[in-house]
Amino acid sequence: MNNSKVEYEPFEYSYYDYSDWYSNNAEPTQPPKEVILPCDPTADDKLFHICILSISLAVMLILAVLSRKNKLCQGFTRGSSSIFSPANFLDQTQKKGLVMAVFGLVFSKLAMLVITPDPLPFSKDTPQEIKEYMKIIAIFYYPVLFYPLLVCGTLQHKAGYVFGTLLSFSHFGVLVWQKFDCPKTPEIYKFYALLGSLPQLACLAYLCVQFPVLFVKGPKTDEDLDSSYYTNYVKLLLKKRSSAVSSSDTDKPTLAKRILEVPKSYIYIPEKVFRYPLKLAVSAFVSCVAMYHTALLLVTLVVPTLHIVRAGIDENIAFLLLGFGIILSDDRMEVVQIVTFYTWLLEVCYLCAMTLSCLVSIAMLMKSMVLHRSNLKGLYKGDIYSLYNSQKTIRPSKPGVVCWMGLTGYQAAIICLGMAIQTVVFFICFLFLVFLIIIPVFYGRNIIMFEIAGMAWPVWLTLVLVTLLQHVTAKFVFIKKEAGTRDLKNRESLFLLTYLLFLVNIVVGFIVAIWRMVITALYNILHLGRMDISLLHRTAESNDPAYRYYTHFLKVEVSQSHPVLKAFCGLLLDMMVEGGRVGQKIKDAEEACSSSMLSGSQDNKPSKASISRRVRARWQLLYTLVNNPSLLGSRKHFQTLQTADNILNGTPSRTSKKDSMKEAATPAVTPAAEPVQSTETPASQEKTD
Repeated sequence: MNNSKVEYEPFEYSYYDYSDWYSNNAEPTQPPKEVILPCDPTADDKLFHICILSISLAVMLILAVLSRKNKLCQGFTRGSSSIFSPANFLDQTQKKGLVMAVFGLVFSKLAMLVITPDPLPFSKDTPQEIKEYMKIIAIFYYPVLFYPLLVCGTLQHKAGYVFGTLLSFSHFGVLVWQKFDCPKTPEIYKFYALLGSLPQLACLAYLCVQFPVLFVKGPKTDEDLDSSYYTNYVKLLLKKRSSAVSSSDTDKPTLAKRILEVPKSYIYIPEKVFRYPLKLAVSAFVSCVAMYHTALLLVTLVVPTLHIVRAGIDENIAFLLLGFGIILSDDRMEVVQIVTFYTWLLEVCYLCAMTLSCLVSIAMLMKSMVLHRSNLKGLYKGDIYSLYNSQKTIRPSKPGVVCWMGLTGYQAAIICLGMAIQTVVFFICFLFLVFLIIIPVFYGRNIIMFEIAGMAWPVWLTLVLVTLLQHVTAKFVFIKKEAGTRDLKNRESLFLLTYLLFLVNIVVGFIVAIWRMVITALYNILHLGRMDISLLHRTAESNDPAYRYYTHFLKVEVSQSHPVLKAFCGLLLDMMVEGGRVGQKIKDAEEACSSSMLSGSQDNKPSKASISRRVRARWQLLYTLVNNPSLLGSRKHFQTLQTADNILNGTPSRTSKKDSMKEAATPAVTPAAEPVQSTETPASQEKTD
């Protein structure tokens, strides 16, 4: 009985201790220090949108009348715009900043629809059952709302600049007013709405400055084909390059130089004679806005929650851990300090992962811009295999047009998903590094990883020695160098060593397989946000949807906006338009030639130097046009091959018999032929040209 009484008293004391803790000493749950209530700004959002929609509709009607009148007055125009085609996205001479700002404004507005309680400003307290339908309507509403800004900026009319200034200042002023009235909102984080509106404020501020500047400068007089960009591009192609190679170029670069080349390859440096296509510039800017919104959402979803958890840690955490069999310390206050410190480490690891993900995304975007330029230049020159793994024709197609339209949206979505996955993976890596390596080494306990590695040190030492042995013998025993060449020697020893190390190499193979899997996963995760490279093998890259969208986009872009083709078309239009620059020069040259012939000049034949220069210029132009992928379908030998294929397949040719006889009678010109100096008179040469 005494034994049972002695055993019962501690149990009763323990029971009394727990009940006393939860009843007498327990404190009521404290409410949050700050409660954020819904806020209604004095500038009512519903009233503002009704007014701005009415003003935008009136502006569009006025601009439609002005653009129609402008067309009727000008007659023949090369690239006249209207309210239904306000921006030529194939025009590399277009003002990119304004279009980029409008696209960034639309994306920033739509990015906040993910968590907003009211997707449309016309209804408050939207019921949950129709909220998704409202989001779908909002996806189409906000592009329509900001469409007049795009029209006003690209219509090339002073009235458009005035209306654009009015609209941009209205949007900017009301948005600033609303954020000043209600800087805090109950969504996710109290300042999420304010921080999420910063890209909108930046884009609207740029438009507020850009529209008055465009009004002062006036509309551009040189449109797409009149721009000097295309002629400068052709001049650069035809410019003679020195064939002599300096000795410094042939020398092998030093190690420091090769190391510096790696970060330089990720830095985009603009070139004078190359302009980015407008669609790619818009995609790059929208990608930056997408990175900002993704980072903001990922941070506000996790970090404030960790702050609340860390602030709510008290002595009760010791009993919670004791229920799971975890005893950090006998002192409950020390347990609170340890758990608080570990929670702080979680926050640090997550923020480091988020920062690293942003840096990687920015580096990948810069690398993509460098590769975009390289791919465009290669396709301009006809280098198909630099982008495709088989022969392709550069011409528009149905998938190409679809991919061209959706490239900007695809890029933004891939960037967002890539950043989210990268953050999770980097967070896991930082947790592994901190909690399994750094903290155990710092405190000298719970060194589980080091204990496992210490138990397996003979295996690791054997693998290292065997790998080192194979490399050393391969360099000094089995390779011989004679007369600048390399060959095998000691073949019998090589075969014997291969047999003896067979089983060890199996273990090494397992490690290599695991390492290969890790490297492949990390590489694909790092490059997940890029569309300009395929994450699959070269032979299977067509199965990568993002890369396929990118390649189809380049087909349309190159076939429609080739600089050499546009320069050639500009010259033809100048000759056709009365009073054109080129046409006037040709007329002046003809008048000078006829006057010299009438004056009885003895030098009727041009000199050999002028003939050679003329022939060289013609062959340079011919070579440029022959290698232009946009004109591939118009070349005679391509049409002849297509006709032959149709005959072999049993389908009649599309060309008529008269056209085929005409093409057969016309000799085809090949770029491989050597230029022959002509002995014709100037008049006959002009007819031949």
